[in-house]
Amino acid sequence: MPGETISVLLVDDHAVVRQGLRAFFEMLPDIDVVGEADDGAAALRELALLTASGSPPDVVVMDLLMPQMDGDEAIRRVLAQAPDVRVLVMTSFREPERVRAALAAGASGYLLKDARADEVAAAVRATHAGELHLDPAVARELGRHLLAPQQRGGELTTREREVLVRVAQGLTNQQIATALRISERTARTHVSNILTKLGLSSRTQAATWAIRQGLVDAR
Repeated sequence: MPGETISVLLVDDHAVVRQGLRAFFEMLPDIDVVGEADDGAAALRELALLTASGSPPDVVVMDLLMPQMDGDEAIRRVLAQAPDVRVLVMTSFREPERVRAALAAGASGYLLKDARADEVAAAVRATHAGELHLDPAVARELGRHLLAPQQRGGELTTREREVLVRVAQGLTNQQIATALRISERTARTHVSNILTKLGLSSRTQAATWAIRQGLVDAR
């Protein structure tokens, strides 16, 4: 709401990063740094103190790679301790796997450390407002990663496509083996190869891909 001040807890193992962010936020009328921590464990202690004083932060700006406790675990524990707090990741890692893991842990935003000052402020405000904020470079990388399976579909062999169709139909490895007159071990190997070639991580994702490609009808 207009005139509201956003309280922020900074969590980064590099003091210069925390000092730079604090100096920048101090120039803004709507963002107030209420605490700092140099790793996930320290963040939990600081969060407990702030909460006990009746002034928990609105947003935790947190790095991913820190000593004592990794960022994903820290995110989960911060949110378990203070469910109303929102976490904005600020890191150097842009790999889709890192982004998905952080979001799965409960992060509300993901920003790269090379972001401009105005982008950092915008990310804090968006995160506080309940919006999912992704750094533009991260969003582009995720988009390319999502498109990649479609581009790699031609790498599947005829047998792998036959297996994929049956995966999409909900068959187990044993049922696939029976249907195609192959061993269950061979069926399992085919499924593993399909996931690797398509860059997917589960049978559900493979089934969704097959439906989108028109290999089977959606039910």
